[in-house]
Amino acid sequence: MNPAITLDQQYALKTAATRLEREFAGTFNVETIERFLHSSYDQFAGRAKVTTFLPLLAEKFARQRLSALARVEGKHLDGKPTVLFLCIHNAGRSQMALGFFEHYAGENAVAWSGGSEPGDQVNGEAIAVMTERGIDISNEYPKPWTDEVVRAADVVITMGCGDACPIFPGKRYEEWVLDDPAGLTATDIRPIRDEIERRVLALLDELHVAPRFTSSHA
Repeated sequence: MNPAITLDQQYALKTAATRLEREFAGTFNVETIERFLHSSYDQFAGRAKVTTFLPLLAEKFARQRLSALARVEGKHLDGKPTVLFLCIHNAGRSQMALGFFEHYAGENAVAWSGGSEPGDQVNGEAIAVMTERGIDISNEYPKPWTDEVVRAADVVITMGCGDACPIFPGKRYEEWVLDDPAGLTATDIRPIRDEIERRVLALLDELHVAPRFTSSHA
């Protein structure tokens, strides 16, 4: 059962809805935007330990889902390759992959991440080893995958979620076999991080997206 929405949270959600309505004006109507915002809120409310940032998380997730739906419905066709990274808890491997992808691709491609059983927070050791590379994933958060996000992706990279990962016809699927960083030390996670970086760079090459930076590690 979700916790009751406080007056402050109601106000924050109303403000978020106004921002999203402005961003997606002419693409989606108010009812669709509010439905996505409130369903996104519900996705997090049932498992959140701290509810202070729920409206912000809901807004960010709703923005991603609406952007994905716009691609699926042909309302936003920019030609950019779109990749979805999926693992179990969306707390380690998929977050590091997303961090590297966005770092190297910049505005030339789109990437999202999700989990079949989203955790409470991103792995602290994963955050630390990514910081060593100058990539900050501390503002990311575990989130579930949704149909519109999977449908919008050109490539779906799965990492250990097995049968729980969604399968849609016509998508390119690729399984990256990588150790789960959960419970590991930074020393143990670094080789996983480096392998993820290598694979992300190889994926960008396959997608004909030139990396913004040259890596001396991958």
